Amino acid sequence: MTLPRIATAVLLGAAGLAGLTGTAAAAPSSPSSPPGPARLIGQHLDWGACPAEATDLVEAGAQCTRVTVPLDHTAPDGPTITLALSRIRAKDPAHRRGILLANPGGPGGPGLEYAAQLRGAMQDAADRYDLIGFDPRFVGRSTPIYCGTSPKAQPTHSRREAFEVSVRNARDTARRCFEHGNNAALLPHASSRNVARDMDLIRAVLGERKMSYFGTSYGADLGALYTQMFPRRADRIVIDSVTDPALTQYENFQVAGPVQERGLDEWAAWTARRQAEYKLGGTPREVRASVERLVSTVDAGPLRLGDYTLDAASLGLIIRQFVNMEENNATLAKSVRNLADAAAGQAVQPIPELRMWLELFNTPDPALDNMFNSGNAFFCGDNGWPAGGWPADPEQYWRAIERARPTQPVFAATANAIFPCPFWKTRPSGPRTVIGNHVPLLLLQAERDNNVPYTGAVALHRRLKGSRMISADIRSHGVYARGIDGLTPVPCADRVVNAYLRTGVLPSADLTCAHPGEGR
Repeated sequence: MTLPRIATAVLLGAAGLAGLTGTAAAAPSSPSSPPGPARLIGQHLDWGACPAEATDLVEAGAQCTRVTVPLDHTAPDGPTITLALSRIRAKDPAHRRGILLANPGGPGGPGLEYAAQLRGAMQDAADRYDLIGFDPRFVGRSTPIYCGTSPKAQPTHSRREAFEVSVRNARDTARRCFEHGNNAALLPHASSRNVARDMDLIRAVLGERKMSYFGTSYGADLGALYTQMFPRRADRIVIDSVTDPALTQYENFQVAGPVQERGLDEWAAWTARRQAEYKLGGTPREVRASVERLVSTVDAGPLRLGDYTLDAASLGLIIRQFVNMEENNATLAKSVRNLADAAAGQAVQPIPELRMWLELFNTPDPALDNMFNSGNAFFCGDNGWPAGGWPADPEQYWRAIERARPTQPVFAATANAIFPCPFWKTRPSGPRTVIGNHVPLLLLQAERDNNVPYTGAVALHRRLKGSRMISADIRSHGVYARGIDGLTPVPCADRVVNAYLRTGVLPSADLTCAHPGEGR
């Protein structure tokens, strides 16, 4: 099943819930024999047609190839892996700036088509660059990793039972990921630092002195990391929707919980004004109570909707997905109404928007296995040892969930969920990188982003002393190029980004873009 790009980016933020989905057991690629460092930089790239299913690339007339990179950048003469690369040549050779790489987020999100998807939003600025898309190492078509078949979801009938199942699933995922195929050799080299090194090698292989970049969500964090590791190679850098670099991944998930509850409050106020349509309550408090009753019902046992069942972990993830974007207000209201009817004993079928997610959670899919578990590999491989900064004691997660419940009745379990990282079998390949530099760049953030809270962007902005920050008064994960996902664009932000990519001149000061219109 193909998910919208923005849905994929947000969903991958809950990669620790991979046990929700049965997955097929495809085998990973093995590292190839070493070509040597000189041949890596001077390697010949055989550009040709892109995969037929990559329709955005085909329609853009893009070319695709594979580039060889070291599995371990500290041992460039050792084993290698290959990365999938796409290129759309600059349409304005007279004003060509160079290359612009793009990453859509994750970690675990494939990006081969992303640069092509950005072209419409970039307008004439796109004509000045060779637009480069790539699947990061171990993702999509770039020596992908798989972890075999997940166990089927187990019905639970209490919060504690659901937590214990999540611990077993996390432990099982860590075991399967280590034992499957050639993963024991690959996983130690799954880190954002190595992706940044891959990006810089792509730059060198393409013969460019510098590299421009656009990244959103995890891709934005990756862009900040690149400026730290390769400051002299960074050209025009735009990062959108970032996390606090001082926090671990686990801590970043935790700080999002209260903001997600505030997003739910905002949605509840919107829904209360439409009581005649959705019948979930005439006040925000009554609407929120409808959601909390639903959560309590599913905590006590799976909810049946036609041919599907919905458990507590899936419900939390679905609500989190929908509340992330104000354009999803109506979809969330219809979904809660649908689920409340099922909880009341009515024989209802899931509405199409819910059906998509229920099928996703119950259908074996190698691509989804790769997205989730390559995401897990990076979550566990970043931030040093032990466990990538994740608490080792499972009970610490339970205590965090219980402490959060009084103020986070809907999202406590999701924001404090255990991931496979405490049980991960391989050590990260390097230390954590401290971010702090003067590289000029443009940073964007939605003020009511409840996937990566605004406070994290402010913290990163302070560390990136050469940055300018564009804030947007919206509830959204992502500010630039929202139109490519069918969302309401923020014209002010799109203009500023395109002007910077066109001229290289940053705004003279930080600025805030007003709300582009009423949330749907």
